[in-house]
Amino acid sequence: MTIMETSDVSIRELQHYLYCPHRWGLISIDCSWAENYFVTKADLLHQRVHDPDRSYAAKGRQVLTSVAVYNDALGLYGITDCIELAPDPEGVEIRGLTGRYRLTIVEYKPTQPKEKKYNDDDLIQVFAQKLCVDSIFSCTCDGVIYYADAKKRVKLPLKKNYRQYFDEVESVLKAIRYNRQNGIIPPIKTDQKCNGCSFKEICLPHTDRSADFQKMLEDI
Repeated sequence: MTIMETSDVSIRELQHYLYCPHRWGLISIDCSWAENYFVTKADLLHQRVHDPDRSYAAKGRQVLTSVAVYNDALGLYGITDCIELAPDPEGVEIRGLTGRYRLTIVEYKPTQPKEKKYNDDDLIQVFAQKLCVDSIFSCTCDGVIYYADAKKRVKLPLKKNYRQYFDEVESVLKAIRYNRQNGIIPPIKTDQKCNGCSFKEICLPHTDRSADFQKMLEDI
């Protein structure tokens, strides 16, 4: 495992970059922010989940909510929605609990994609959480996404494609640190899907008025 530069990156920041590097730049470099229906809906869902006082036991499992995690070697940190602890004799010991447990990260999303099981950037977000959880608890945890609209859990192939996902996380961390250090806002990707993004009006404002203004200048 490669030791990264000493410049901490949050998992949330990594997620923004995965979704759209330009959007990440507007938030992290330009200090901009914009919300819409989709952002508000996701925030309300996570507000209900991110409550440390809601840690509980269900179906024979301990469920920890809003768990702060980190990986010192990668300079990566964040907060998981939930970590489920299932009794397992081959699992790991958890301070304050008796026995051994198998850990599973549960990431909550409001809406499941229509044409696939999960979004790739959401998978890498959970994998980044896994890197932190594994580092703290000395385990090899699993990860799932729970879609609130479908009330369904989707298991992620985190262990099967570990090397591929690790290399992607490492590459994104390097890009974030380089752009942050040099104050660079990456350009909009040619294949970026902007519908539904709260930054659409900032990145792609209506051009009718500007075109009319330009024509007026030409006529002067």
